[in-house]
Amino acid sequence: MVARRGASRMGCLLPLLVLAVVLYYAFDFGQAYFRGYQFKDAMGSEARFATTLTDDQITRRLAALADSLQLPPGAELITIMRSPRTITISSDYDEVIKLPLNKEQVLHFHPTATSSLQ
Repeated sequence: MVARRGASRMGCLLPLLVLAVVLYYAFDFGQAYFRGYQFKDAMGSEARFATTLTDDQITRRLAALADSLQLPPGAELITIMRSPRTITISSDYDEVIKLPLNKEQVLHFHPTATSSLQ
C-alpha cells in the first residue's frame, strides 16, 4: 500500500487564476501594440509611394485606416513633412488600457515613417 499525502488540488487553482488574469490583460496590451504596428507599417507604405500621391491623399488614406483599426482620437491627425529628397509621415496618440481596481494605463504611440523621394 502506498501512503498518500492528504493535500487537495486547490493549491494549483490560485496560480492558474493569476495566469488567466495576466493573459486577459496582456491581450489588451498586445492588441494596442499590434494596431500601432499596423498603423506604422501603413505609414511606411504610404511614404514609399509618396512620389505618386499628394499629401491630402496620404492623409485621407491614413485617417481612414486609423478609423478602421479603431485607434483612439488623435491618431487620424497626420503630420507630413516633405523636403526635396525625403518625406516624413507621423502621428501622435495615446491609448488607454483599463486595468483592475478602476486603474488605467496610458500607452503613448508616436508612429513615424521616413522615405526617400528619389
